This record gives sequence, C-alpha cells and structure tokens, in this order.
Amino acid sequence: MSWILLLIAGGLEIFWAVEMKYSEGFTQLVPSILTVIGYILSAVVLALAIKNLPLGTAYAVWTGIGIIGTTVLGIFLFKENLSIPQYICVVLIVVGIVGLRLLDKTAA
Repeated sequence: MSWILLLIAGGLEIFWAVEMKYSEGFTQLVPSILTVIGYILSAVVLALAIKNLPLGTAYAVWTGIGIIGTTVLGIFLFKENLSIPQYICVVLIVVGIVGLRLLDKTAA
C-alpha cells in the first residue's frame, strides 16, 4: 500500500508542477489555486507513504516520478525539446527508480 501511496504522491507532484506552468508565475488564479492544492496533497500523501518506506528511497522515487512525468508532459503539452544526453539522463532516472523498487527490502 505504501508504494501505491508513493505513486499517487508522484502523480500529484506532476499535477502541481504542470499547473504551476499554466499559472504563468502565479498570475492565473485557477492554475495557481490548483498548484497549491496539488502541492499540499502531494506532500500529505508522501508523508503517509514514508510511514512504512525508507525516507531516502521514497523521496528519490517521488522526485523521480515528478521529473519523468513533468519531462514527458513538457514535451507533449508545451513543445519542449530534449537533447540526446538529456533523454539518456531521464532513462537513467527511470532505471534508478526501478532499481530502488526492486531492491526495497520492505516491499511485499
């Protein structure tokens, strides 16, 4: 259950980061409000997840999910570009997240 909570927290991190982009520096009311709500919910769900997961592992996975999700959505929603070395680095983050999950001794 903790890993599911961590995935939800990561999804919420992606949500608030994208909303922050849409807020245009907190000048747009609705995206600004959604950013704050998403951020708070993400932190609360992360706090629930780390009750049963190692802090370092959970935080690394949480931020990794955010990095990967915002990178992908940045490409599709905002037409952002990545260089080949940047793609390689994102793939390494994915490998790191998978490795942390597979090597977690608390996983059932």
